[in-house]
Amino acid sequence: ILGEHLRICPQGYTCCTSEMEENFANKSRSEFEAMMKEAGRSVQVTLTAQHRSFDSYFQDLLNKSEKALYDAFPSMYGELYTQNMKVFKDLYSELRRYYRGSNINLEEALNEFWTRLLERLFKLMNPQYHITDEYLDCMVKHAEQHKPFGEVPRDLKVKATRAFIAARSYAQGFLVGSDVVKKVSQVSLSHECTRAIMKLMYCPHCRGMSSVKPCNNYCLNVVKGCLANQADLNTEWKYLMDSLVVVADRIDGPYNVDTVIGTIHMRIAEAISNLQENKDSITAKVFQGCGNPKISTKGSSSEDKKRRGKVALEAKSSAQALEMLVVDAKGNLTALKTYWITLPGSLCSKKVTASSVADDKCWNGMTKGSYLPEVMGDGLANQINNPEVEVDITKPDMTIRQQIMQLKIMTNRLGNANIGNDVDFQDASDDMSGSGSGDSCPDDVCGKRLSKNPSTRQPETHAIPKQSGHGVSGASSRSLPSAFLLLLSVAFLAMQHLWR
Repeated sequence: ILGEHLRICPQGYTCCTSEMEENFANKSRSEFEAMMKEAGRSVQVTLTAQHRSFDSYFQDLLNKSEKALYDAFPSMYGELYTQNMKVFKDLYSELRRYYRGSNINLEEALNEFWTRLLERLFKLMNPQYHITDEYLDCMVKHAEQHKPFGEVPRDLKVKATRAFIAARSYAQGFLVGSDVVKKVSQVSLSHECTRAIMKLMYCPHCRGMSSVKPCNNYCLNVVKGCLANQADLNTEWKYLMDSLVVVADRIDGPYNVDTVIGTIHMRIAEAISNLQENKDSITAKVFQGCGNPKISTKGSSSEDKKRRGKVALEAKSSAQALEMLVVDAKGNLTALKTYWITLPGSLCSKKVTASSVADDKCWNGMTKGSYLPEVMGDGLANQINNPEVEVDITKPDMTIRQQIMQLKIMTNRLGNANIGNDVDFQDASDDMSGSGSGDSCPDDVCGKRLSKNPSTRQPETHAIPKQSGHGVSGASSRSLPSAFLLLLSVAFLAMQHLWR
C-alpha cells in the first residue's frame, strides 16, 4: 500500500499500517533496552564476582587470625588473656567495621587497642599495687618513650593501615563500578533515539525486506547517537579500572594483605612477650616517672607467672590464592576498560547482526544499498552532525553525569589508597551531579598528585556537590573539597548580581 501514513519509515510503498509501525517502534525500543541491560548485566556479574572473591578471601584471613588468637592465647597467657578477652574481640570488631566502610580512624583504633591492653596488663602484672586511673593515665603518657611492647605497635600500625586502606578501597571499587553500570543501563531512550532504532531494525520489514540486515556503519551511527551520554563515561571508567589494577598490585605487593592481616595475632603475641620480658625495667621506669603507687590491700599476685608465650604460633600462608585472585581480577579489569566505547560496535555486530562495512546490499535507512555517511566519533560532543539521530549536545543526561562523578570519587579513593592515605567513605550514590568526563589522573600516577603524606591520621572527607551543573574536573580538582567549590560559585553569582 502507499506509505503516506508512515511517520518513521520511508513513505514509499509499504507493508505496514500506522498501527503496525507503532507496534514495531515499541518492539524495537524494548528490544534495544533489553540488549543494553543484558550487556550491562554481564559487566555487573564480572565485577560482583571479583568483589565476592576478594571479600571472601579477606574476611577469611581476618577470621583465621582471630581464631588462632582465641585458640592459642589461653594456654600461652592464662589470665593475661582471659581477663582481657574483650580487648582483643573489640580490636577485630573495629578492624571488620573499618573494612566494611565505617567511618573509623584506623590509627586511632589501633592506638586505643594498645593503650587499653597496656593498662590492663600493667595492672595484672603488678597486682601488689593499687593502681588508679590517674596513675594509668600517667603511665600511658610515658608509654611512647618506654616502648613497653617494643616496635610492634608502630610497625603494625604502618603495615596494617596501608593493607586495610588498600583492601577496603579495592573491594569498594568493584561495587561502585557494578552500581554505575546498573544505573546507566536503566536510562531510557529518548524519543529521537526510539525513532532511529525503529528505522534501523524494523523499517526494512515495512519495505518487504525482512531478510536485509542494516549496514554496519549505519548501525554504528544510530547506536553511537543513542548511547552518546554513555560513551562519556569512558574516561572516568578507564581510570577506575586502571586504579583497581594498581591497587591490586599493592595488595599482592608492598601492602601484602596475606602477610599483614594473616599475622595480626602473631604480632600481638610478640608485643605481649616483649612486655613480659622487660616487665621489671618498664615497671621501674614507670615508677620513676609517675611515682610509686600505693601497696594494695588485696595482696598476692593473680598472674599465671609460669604461663609465658612459648606456644608456637603459625600463620598459614594463602599467598598463592591471593596471587591467583589478583591475576584473575587484572585480566577482567583490563578487558572491561573500553566497555563504554566498544558497546555500540558490540551491539551492532552481535545483537543487531549488521552487514559488513563493504556490503552494498544492506539496509541504509531508506532502501537496500550502500551507506555513505561517515561514522561519528564517541561521546555527546561528537554527535552534533549525526545523520541518523537528532542529539541535543547541550543537554547531557543528569543520571549519567552523576555516575561520572561517582567514578571520579572512587578513583580518588583508590589513588589515595595506592599511597597509603585514608579517605573516609560516604554513600554518594544519589547526591551528586557533574559534567563531562574531565581530565583525570593517569593510572601510574593517580594519587601521587593528591598527597605526599602517607599518614592516615585524619581521613580526607569528600563532600558531594548537591547542585546540578558542572562537577569536579581534573586531577587537581579531585582533592578539593566540593563545599569549597560551592562557596566559590555562590560568591561569584553574588558578585555578578552586584555588578548588574
